[in-house]
Amino acid sequence: MKKVRSWMIGVAVFLLFTVYSSQFTVSHAADATDIMKKSQLAFLYPGKDMKIRVYMKLISQDGKERVREMTMLRKNYQEGGDQKYFIYFYQPADVRDMTFMVYKYAAKDDDRWIFMPALNMVRRIAANDKRSSFVGSDFTYEDVSGRDIEDDNHSIAKEEKVGDRDAYVIKSAPKDEKGADFSYKLSWIDKGNFLPLKEEYYDKRGELYKVFTADEIKDVQGFPVITKRTMKDVKTGHRTEVEYRKTEFNIGLDDDVFTERYLKKPLKKWIE
Repeated sequence: MKKVRSWMIGVAVFLLFTVYSSQFTVSHAADATDIMKKSQLAFLYPGKDMKIRVYMKLISQDGKERVREMTMLRKNYQEGGDQKYFIYFYQPADVRDMTFMVYKYAAKDDDRWIFMPALNMVRRIAANDKRSSFVGSDFTYEDVSGRDIEDDNHSIAKEEKVGDRDAYVIKSAPKDEKGADFSYKLSWIDKGNFLPLKEEYYDKRGELYKVFTADEIKDVQGFPVITKRTMKDVKTGHRTEVEYRKTEFNIGLDDDVFTERYLKKPLKKWIE
């Protein structure tokens, strides 16, 4: 009788632990997803709209530099959802007057267009090109407007400091392995402002191939902003450094800015 009772107690404890463990795993995943959603809001959605003067350096392993200068415009249409982006290039000479536009959607592929002045042609960028290099840099088209949170499964890997900042380390793995270049990504998310302090991308063989770092964070109109950032290709040694030299929020962007008509002839008041 005692053996039966002991066996029943053991089974009950096992079942209780299994249920608790399952609930903890689900809660853990939910928390990680919530952290990533907060991070995306802090990183990509501050303000109703935005205008930034961007300086981008493409630096080879041997130190040779190429510079890109541009103005980036962004308008939110839904918190954490639909957005529109417009980028106008000033330099170098071979890309001057080139423009790039994104309609970002929640839960479906974004629409992207690029205007190439040398050909006087607007080209639609296919959805499967979103992982291509953005104007020769180490950032992809997807990096510019962000990856949908729902495209990946997220879990908390650990918690640790980045410099003097406390951070969550979130592991993100694509739900569709063919829909991403990485097998998983680690993101160090600041516990205070939820900005990504660092990201590591691992390829299909589990090898690190790309690293993002937030090199400078400043308060701009009450919003924490990564004003200097770097993306480095670990395997080639090539890196891209980006600096925001002038950032403005809530400037009242017109919807007309984000139309194919103005890809060829942008409104000067918004790009100067």
